[in-house]
Amino acid sequence: MLYTIVALLIFIVSFVFAMLGLGGGMVYVPILKWAGFSMKEVAIPLGLLLNGLNTLLALIPFARKKLVDWKGGLAMAVAALIFSPLGAYTSKFVPEKPLMILFAIAVVVAAIRTLWASKQEEPDAIMPFKKRAIIGSGVGAFAGFAGGLLGIGGGFIIAPILMWMGYKTKEAAATTAFVVTFSSFSGYLGHAAEGQMNWTLTIIVIIAVIIASQLGAMFMSSKAKPKWVKQIYGIVLLLIAIKLIWGVV
Repeated sequence: MLYTIVALLIFIVSFVFAMLGLGGGMVYVPILKWAGFSMKEVAIPLGLLLNGLNTLLALIPFARKKLVDWKGGLAMAVAALIFSPLGAYTSKFVPEKPLMILFAIAVVVAAIRTLWASKQEEPDAIMPFKKRAIIGSGVGAFAGFAGGLLGIGGGFIIAPILMWMGYKTKEAAATTAFVVTFSSFSGYLGHAAEGQMNWTLTIIVIIAVIIASQLGAMFMSSKAKPKWVKQIYGIVLLLIAIKLIWGVV
């Protein structure tokens, strides 16, 4: 019964976060912890694994619709790939509470900007490639490090930056999924040595993620309206910030 409830919750989270190009690690980990699984041994490693799987599978319908900017997101993805395991290693030594407060502030700022952007027209010009690559490398490094440190994918940092660079909403979601896939699997490998595989749980939740990621990404790429996607994204970011602050308090 417990596994069924966990799988249902992860299915719902995966649908929403795949639609936004995010993995869902920020919510997977608390769900697994709430269900009574060990934070370091099960929740964080499995959360990162599901995070990467969700975004990887979401890339399939996004790619079919030609929404992923492979070239533009590459520098960000490589930086995230390199820095995510460093964040996972650093998590052993750095106090989480001050970092979580800083991240919560950053998420609130991103949420406010996204909600503000939902009232604006979709951008018609994108930042030059060279500038995107330079900024993207720094953002990817920060997002990867943060994701590895806290057991999340870092997509909540990446997506608002892509929108700021001039990406349209659906392209930002699709390219975020591309970058987050790298940071999630890289961060998972950084935590895997300390993790313990619960195979029954892992198989059940992987099936839930496979189905939900396809449904969420297909809905986003075909039927979703940019305005309310940004509004949903902004609300999700605010909920994430509340969750981070609640964890500290």
